Amino acid sequence: MLRALYNWTMAMADHPRALWVLAMVSFIESSVFPIPPDVLMIPMIIAAPKRAWLIASVALVSSVLGGILGYAIGAFAFEQIGQPILASLGKADSMAEFSVRFNDFGFWAVMGAGITPFPYKVITIMSGWTGMPIGTFIATSILARAIRFFFVAGLLWKFGEPVKEFIDKRLGLVSTLFIVLLFGGFLAVKYL
Repeated sequence: MLRALYNWTMAMADHPRALWVLAMVSFIESSVFPIPPDVLMIPMIIAAPKRAWLIASVALVSSVLGGILGYAIGAFAFEQIGQPILASLGKADSMAEFSVRFNDFGFWAVMGAGITPFPYKVITIMSGWTGMPIGTFIATSILARAIRFFFVAGLLWKFGEPVKEFIDKRLGLVSTLFIVLLFGGFLAVKYL
């Protein structure tokens, strides 16, 4: 099944709607969806390295726009939408304490979540809920997501074929490592 999903994703890279799918995943990941856009972005770039910068740009713009939706959820619908999302990530009990400290480190919180596997949606919602200035939030989100997506795109553009060969030969290992990193990000959210 994993091989079939990998092959489908690689085939999707040249599909006319692949960028739209990536845009949708990047947008909703920034506010509610648990799967990061890298899951689509990486195989798309490996399959079509000439489009690396376009793919990274689509992920960047869509992710920041989705982050603004997450910010709005935190600012205007925290009780109805934001709190259940954060509670599902195990953060309901620490919300009040976290909100006091958040804006002291808001720039760094957005920067860290935008670059690392830490769920970005937690920070987007918290930024709105704690009243972080929207300009600071947007500028930091653009910077952080650009670093993340263009770094990945640059590596895959430069070393794409050896990476593709490595993944083709060791798909199970790569998938396991990715899942461990993803799960580790969720654990970090739960215990931080």
